Amino acid sequence: MISKHISDKEGVYSNTAIRRGINNRPGEKQLYNMKIIAKQIFEPVRNWVSGPVKINSFFRSEELNTAIGGSKSSQHCKGQAIDIDDTFGHKTNAEMYKFIKENLNFDQLIWEFGNEKNPAWIHVSYVSEEKNRNRCLLAYKNESNKTKYKVI
Repeated sequence: MISKHISDKEGVYSNTAIRRGINNRPGEKQLYNMKIIAKQIFEPVRNWVSGPVKINSFFRSEELNTAIGGSKSSQHCKGQAIDIDDTFGHKTNAEMYKFIKENLNFDQLIWEFGNEKNPAWIHVSYVSEEKNRNRCLLAYKNESNKTKYKVI
């Protein structure tokens, strides 16, 4: 188990990895980082939500990250980022975003697409207590349909 509410399988699950036969297993350092972000971010959010929170993406191997078109510097590849989505109806993604922003120490917190009232999902990363930037961003598509980020 990565944490009380995240199984090893859930931490590495990817339809793309399964479909393409990509090895999506973290090394020791990535697994260590995954346990830290689970403890510092996911579990406090899960406790506050008082129910399950869907993990859209957690660890990504370099090969998987390339296959899905992820950023070359993605913190998912280091086990330092998690994408969450409250598809179970306990809280909205906007409420979770606000909770994280106001109550937790994080590196980056991204309002991923959606609209001004609710993101489609939330990306949150954690490096360390000392190195976290507490940087809040909005992900959007520009006129060329390329993902861009704006500080909010």
